[in-house]
Amino acid sequence: MIRVVAAAIVAAVMTAGMAAHPSAGSEWPEPVEGQVPAVSHEYADVNGVRLHYARAGRGPLIVFLHGFPEFWYEWRDQLAEFGRDHTAVAPDMRGYNLSSKPRELSEYRMPYLVSDVHALATDLLKASGGSTFTLVAHDWGGVVAWVFAAQHPELLDRLVIINAPHPTIFGRELRDNAAQQQASQYMLMFRGEQAEATLSADSYAGLVNAILGEGLKNGTVTEEDKKAYIEAWSQPGALTGGLNYYRAAAAGPPRPGETASPLTAQPLMVRVPTLVIWGEKDTALLTGNLNGLDQYVTKLTVRRIPDATHWVVREKSAEVNRAIREFLSQ
Repeated sequence: MIRVVAAAIVAAVMTAGMAAHPSAGSEWPEPVEGQVPAVSHEYADVNGVRLHYARAGRGPLIVFLHGFPEFWYEWRDQLAEFGRDHTAVAPDMRGYNLSSKPRELSEYRMPYLVSDVHALATDLLKASGGSTFTLVAHDWGGVVAWVFAAQHPELLDRLVIINAPHPTIFGRELRDNAAQQQASQYMLMFRGEQAEATLSADSYAGLVNAILGEGLKNGTVTEEDKKAYIEAWSQPGALTGGLNYYRAAAAGPPRPGETASPLTAQPLMVRVPTLVIWGEKDTALLTGNLNGLDQYVTKLTVRRIPDATHWVVREKSAEVNRAIREFLSQ
C-alpha cells in the first residue's frame, strides 16, 4: 500500500527550483504551465519491501528505473520535464538509498526485482485509475525493464531503454566479443568480497571520479550533487545492496569453470514499442550490444548519441528528454 510521507525536500538532494509537495493528505496540485512541477517523496510497501520514490506531476504514469550506483536522483531532470504532463515516478530500487535492503543475496535475483516494479506500478495505476504505463530505465534498471517488458507487456504502453544491454544480446557479447569481455572485467571485481571496501575508500573517491568526475570538471555536476550521491551511497547497507545485483545474477564474463549467467542464457522477446537510447562513448557497455537487437525486439527504434558516455541521462538530459518526447508522440 502506498503511503505518502511528509514532503519537505532536503536541500542537499534537490536541484534549484523544485518545490516541496504538500504534506500527507493534501490534494495533489495541478501542474502550472511554465513552472517546474513539485516533487514529493513517498513510500510504497510492496512485494515484501518498502520502496522510496520521488514523484512529480499528474497524468499518465511514467516510471524511471535507475542503475548502479545511482538512485532516484539520476532522474531529477526527467521528473521536472515529464512531471509537467505525467505522473512521473522515480523509485530507489531495492537495496538502494532509502529503500529496503534485504540481507539475503537471493532476494536480489531478477524475479524479485521484476516483482518490485510490477507491484509498485500496479499500486500507482490503481491510485490513478490507469491501466498501463511507460517504463524508462538505465543500466541495471534497464536490465530489469527488459525482463519486465517481456513478462508483462499488457501493462506497458511503451518502453525506453538507455545504455542497458538486452540480456540475450549481452550473453552473446560476453561469449563472442573479446572487447566486451574486457570491458566487463569490473563486474568480477564488483562481485568480490573486497568490492565494498574498494569502492568506499577515501570517501568514495573512486566512485566520485568514475561517475561524477567529468561533470565536476565541466560544471554539469555541482558540489551539492556530489554530496547527494555520497549521502545515498553512505546509507547503511546501500553499497552492498547495489553490488548484490551483480552477485545475484553472476553478471560479467564467466570465471574459469563458470557457465554463463542464467540471466543471459534464454532468448528474451519484447513486443512492446521500444526506444533504445545509447551513448556511444560508453566504455563499459559497448555498441555491439545494439547489433541484432531487432531479432528480439519487434517494434524497435534506436537513437544513438555519438558524443555521450554511459552517463548520457545526466550529460545529455535535454537530448534524452526530446527523444523520449518524440517517441511518446508517435
